[in-house]
Amino acid sequence: MKKNLYLALFLLCTLSQTVLADNLYNENNYRSLASDKRAHLPGDVLTVLIYENSSASSNADTNLKRKTDIGAQASVNQKSNKAGISINNDFDGGGSVQRSGKLLAQMSVTVTSIEDNGDLVVRGQQLLEINADQQRITVEGRVRPLDIADNNTVLSTRLADAKISYAGYGDLANHQRPGFWSKLFTWVGF
Repeated sequence: MKKNLYLALFLLCTLSQTVLADNLYNENNYRSLASDKRAHLPGDVLTVLIYENSSASSNADTNLKRKTDIGAQASVNQKSNKAGISINNDFDGGGSVQRSGKLLAQMSVTVTSIEDNGDLVVRGQQLLEINADQQRITVEGRVRPLDIADNNTVLSTRLADAKISYAGYGDLANHQRPGFWSKLFTWVGF
């Protein structure tokens, strides 16, 4: 009788728990032991090689000339009266703007998420402080996994929706900006 009771209790416990089998293989997370160590999951680190070079040029020339002459002449009994108006308006203007910029750096970013198409969304920032001056580089964008090199690096030109920011703060950066009086005279037109 004890045997039957134990057997019934055992069958009752095993039948009451449903066992779910789950596949241990996940194609998105699977990495072979012999595979390379390129970033592919959120939290992984990727090195971005920033090679940005930009230049822009714009020229404008304006040349406007206007001339108006009005004349009248009247004579009565050997007296002659003459009147005339002459208006000249000349304008000659031009301008030229040239800008160029170059940024060379390398920094590590973190994979924050994975898009539905498999692209990696990355973001990172680097802060350098030298003699109370700070320089901050911020990078964010999307990377295709096939653009990541074997050494876990990607060129900044391969970032989609790239936002690369380089800004400086501190005494040196403050002295490179125009002062109050210079801004005022420029605003007034001097």
